[in-house]
Amino acid sequence: MLASYMAKKKHKEIKLYHILIVVAVIIALWALGWLIPAAKFGDSSGSFGDTFGGINALFSGLAFAGVIAAIYIAVTPAMALEMVGIGSQYAIAAVDADGNYPDGSKTYSITLPVGIPAKDFWSFVVYDPQTRSMLQTPRTAFPSLSSQSGKVQANADGSHTVYFGPKAPKGKESNWIQTVPGKGWFTILRLYGPLEPWFDKTWRPGEIELIVESSGR
Repeated sequence: MLASYMAKKKHKEIKLYHILIVVAVIIALWALGWLIPAAKFGDSSGSFGDTFGGINALFSGLAFAGVIAAIYIAVTPAMALEMVGIGSQYAIAAVDADGNYPDGSKTYSITLPVGIPAKDFWSFVVYDPQTRSMLQTPRTAFPSLSSQSGKVQANADGSHTVYFGPKAPKGKESNWIQTVPGKGWFTILRLYGPLEPWFDKTWRPGEIELIVESSGR
């Protein structure tokens, strides 16, 4: 099922002092890392040197972790907080409407109802469940579809249907993302500049539907 991949944080602002504390810790750890020499001391076994060098590496590593934490706090809140029209929101679809994992040899579709709540644009990206990286397909190394391209076709009622499969349904090439036979996949819907209907759940995307091809006679 399509599940919201949003951190349910209720904070409406990032406190400046949180960032200042992280920065202060980074500076302190890096200073300790440089003050403790990494050069070897003592006998040829280098036991003292190994100890001091290890401490130096430890403080440097902690400082690096602090940098990552600071980047997360300072840069990514728009991905986690409920801020209308700012940042992005993600939704993951890992199974189809029947609860089955998608099969790369079959064709599926998902319909986004009218009024997609994205001020800027929206996109789908397909991933490999084994590597968690983008699915490598014969057609492209970036299996995705974006409204930003200007090529995605709308249905007569204004909704948009996206297709996933090894081959594009006839006439739907502009709304198709290729999958690979013999491999599973999952997809992430990204909304850039998410609007209120996304947060209050008055707008919901459809489910991944298996397209059963007729035998034709």
